[in-house]
Amino acid sequence: MEIYYMVIFFILGMVLGSFYNVVGYRLPKGESIVYPASHCPKCQHKLKPLELIPIFSYLIQKGKCRNCHEHISCFYPIFEFLGGLLFLLAYLSFGLSLELIIALTFISMVLIVIVSDLHYLIIPDSVIIITGVLLLIEIFLIKGPSEALSAIFNGLIAFIIMFLIKKLGDFLFKKESMGGGDIKLMFIFGLMFDWPVVLCSIFLASIIGLPISLIIMFKKNTHIVPFGPYLCIAGLILLLLQVNTETFLNLMIR
Repeated sequence: MEIYYMVIFFILGMVLGSFYNVVGYRLPKGESIVYPASHCPKCQHKLKPLELIPIFSYLIQKGKCRNCHEHISCFYPIFEFLGGLLFLLAYLSFGLSLELIIALTFISMVLIVIVSDLHYLIIPDSVIIITGVLLLIEIFLIKGPSEALSAIFNGLIAFIIMFLIKKLGDFLFKKESMGGGDIKLMFIFGLMFDWPVVLCSIFLASIIGLPISLIIMFKKNTHIVPFGPYLCIAGLILLLLQVNTETFLNLMIR
């Protein structure tokens, strides 16, 4: 039965990952996530059901469009696999619990944010708002009113901390150091984690992002690198390891 649930969550993650990829691509451009249907960006060929199977369609078609034979980016199957892997890891971490619903909601937002921020340097407000509302409803129903109020408090603290970090960065570098989307994203992090853990996520994201960002800036000769994906990676690590304030403080003491 355990294997059965693992397969189910992996498939669910792949399917939703494919959808979240579309959402991350289209929302920043103001396009509908429903219409037009999935199609080849080169020849506009409307994809048929057999061309929409996550990962397998890419492999069967050898990474090419069936109509124009244009190469399809390997980002698609990789992202679909990532979605499946994260849903699977969430199940292994939380089991069939109500907390799993909260975790999957957060993971869903993270997948969309990664796509949108990587490609457009934008974290759509609609994604933040919808995720925030869903998480608050879930926390209220699963953990109770007091936990929901605590989550809002932590969200506000996290928002303020990130806002102050941005202002400090603007002052030190004499230019825009961080996008507004990163600050709003921290409110969602605050709903998920206590504010000390949010601080840990910012620190962890900086460690992960610094070497990668330096390579990108050197290769592409740019000083504009999205920070959102690194925050998301850090958030996923803390979520799947179920890091809370107590474990964070214990690590700090050691």
